[in-house]
Amino acid sequence: MSVKENEDSVSRKSIESVEKQEKSPEVYDGPPLKYPKSVFFIITNEFCERFCYYGMRTILALYLTDWLLYSEDTATVVYHAYIVLCYFTPILGAIIADSWLGRFKTILILSLVYAVGSVSISMSAIPDFIPPEAFTYVGLVLIGLGTGGIKPCVSAFGGDQFVVPAQEKQLQKYFSVFYLAINGGSLVSTFITPILREDVECFGRDDCYSLAFGVPAILMLVSIVIFVAGKPLYKCKEPEGNIVLQVCKCIGHGIVMRVKNRKEKKEHWLDHAADKYDQKLIHDVKLALRILFMFLTVPIFWALYDQQGSRWTFQATRMDGQLGEIVIKPDQMQVVNPIMIVVLIPVFEVAVYPLFKKLNILQKPLTKMGVGGCLAGLAFVISALVELAIKPSAAILPVSGEAQLRIYNTINCPIIISATGAVTIDEFEISPLASWERLHIAAQDAGQTFTLVAQPSDSCDSGINLRNFNVEIRGNTAQNYVLHNGIGASTQISLTARFEDSPDKNRDGTGKVRVVVNPIDSGNNVVQFLGARGYTFTVDQNTLESEIQNLEADDYEVFLNSERIGSTHLVKGGGVYTFLFDEETPTILSRQIVTPENNVNMMWLIPQYFIMTTGEILFSVTGLEFAFTQAPLTMKSVMVAGWYIAVAVGNLVVIFVAEAKIFEEQMYEYLLFAGLMFAGMIILFIQAWGYKYVTIATEESEDNLKKLEDKRSSISSEHKHE
Repeated sequence: MSVKENEDSVSRKSIESVEKQEKSPEVYDGPPLKYPKSVFFIITNEFCERFCYYGMRTILALYLTDWLLYSEDTATVVYHAYIVLCYFTPILGAIIADSWLGRFKTILILSLVYAVGSVSISMSAIPDFIPPEAFTYVGLVLIGLGTGGIKPCVSAFGGDQFVVPAQEKQLQKYFSVFYLAINGGSLVSTFITPILREDVECFGRDDCYSLAFGVPAILMLVSIVIFVAGKPLYKCKEPEGNIVLQVCKCIGHGIVMRVKNRKEKKEHWLDHAADKYDQKLIHDVKLALRILFMFLTVPIFWALYDQQGSRWTFQATRMDGQLGEIVIKPDQMQVVNPIMIVVLIPVFEVAVYPLFKKLNILQKPLTKMGVGGCLAGLAFVISALVELAIKPSAAILPVSGEAQLRIYNTINCPIIISATGAVTIDEFEISPLASWERLHIAAQDAGQTFTLVAQPSDSCDSGINLRNFNVEIRGNTAQNYVLHNGIGASTQISLTARFEDSPDKNRDGTGKVRVVVNPIDSGNNVVQFLGARGYTFTVDQNTLESEIQNLEADDYEVFLNSERIGSTHLVKGGGVYTFLFDEETPTILSRQIVTPENNVNMMWLIPQYFIMTTGEILFSVTGLEFAFTQAPLTMKSVMVAGWYIAVAVGNLVVIFVAEAKIFEEQMYEYLLFAGLMFAGMIILFIQAWGYKYVTIATEESEDNLKKLEDKRSSISSEHKHE
């Protein structure tokens, strides 16, 4: 959950009235009014809607890689394209509501669109039911239109239920409760949906994305029912015209007239719009553009911030989530940000900002924003260092024109291998229940063959014969072969058919296990791994290899044909293992590590989350406050629209970098974004150097000024009459 969701809860900064003894004509002197009951329907609706949005968004990146089998780069592009849509459509929703349909109808219609999208993406995760990719995109587009379209309407619709100024204090409390509903929905869904995704099995799979998407979809349907139930209590205002649209028209007209009247000099290019628009609007638009110009570097911050749901989540999949008896899921790490926001904002208000004031540092909003942006850049430097620590345990995957080869020895004596032809192997001795591997072999993707020579070492029993094998190898593939005795032929070296390995890590914190058994008879072998959960592998005596299974990280008791082998054997998250057995000596097994397990704990992500959240408070909250205090009251909607566009543009930057594939290693991409952030903040500091802060009058102070001017005019007239 982001503080950017709090635009409508940021209160206006007031200035002292011109004459304190004068009572504003806006002050309400009547009896207290009852708190509008309709507000409770709106707040409950917001909780359910935010649960749906953040629950779906939390698991989206992993869904794209685990279910649609996208690469991390492609998943990142799709994820951030979805965020772009979510932050461009609020402007469309505001225009529809303010210009044509009104807020109630806009919220209802777009919520129905939203619900259809939520159901669509949930159904796409049901195996063999509907085309998953097509319905995923349909769902994301509909959700983007729905959540973005209602975003600027819901909180404002709640504000419409109050009578101002009679219920000014109740209105302020409403925005606080509204923000609490946003945080509550975000926190609960961000924690729960990863559990539904991973800990529930459905449709024969170890995960249940359909349920993880389905529960938020149900909450969205519930939110619509709650919203409609409050209809008899709502105060629905008629559309009054959209200020954002009006501002855009004014700017467009100003540009056109500036081009037409090139020879006519004006103090400001926007003054050319005076033939159609009044001076107050033109003056306010000038001030708004002045503020928006200061926000040129804001998109860079959101480019970094929103990667918490994509790149940082993928980073967490390569880390160890074990925390005592608890296993943290990669997508659950996203809950750290909203928790820290809730904790740190009061800390800043009570302790940090007073300390800054006492030390006379960071007193100006733009300075705070600059420091906040630098902290965001520092968070990405730290994430690059974490990535460097993760690198030794990263999976090495085959690429086009290159193959990986592993040879396992299940014979109860050392075997010396060598190879000639397309692959050359100098003589190498493989111990019993051990392996040989080479991870980078030039090979054609279509496949080619070489000759593998296998002979017993001098320490083996006499009678085992040397064998030559024609072996196939394919580029862009990890493959293995198994040396064994052959059923009932202890003196015969045999080689299995080619098996493809799967060296890439699981993203859900589980480990991959394959079992290989050297048989002594023609029956199938059964291997069991018993821990908190049990897993059974059936090994065909003809192939010797089982299918790969995903095992929870745990210590397991291992049984071969019901006979326990050794004490316990460890499977860790992210590890890829091949367990080798010899049925003739069932008390022995060997664990061969294909890919190292995740060995950097997920808690090492906390520093970068903490620094990013601190940067968010200084940058985002302060930025909104700066916009609302420096811009005219009539331009508040324009500021919110500009903020949404900045979020969308920031995500477009992420898409561009991900698609460009500038770096092969993620660490360097993190450093690139950090560099962009630091460069952007240098620009912001330069802009801030020459910025002159202004005091924008509130509605109350403007009324007081008008009253004072009227009073002075009256006094002046009286003097003249005298």
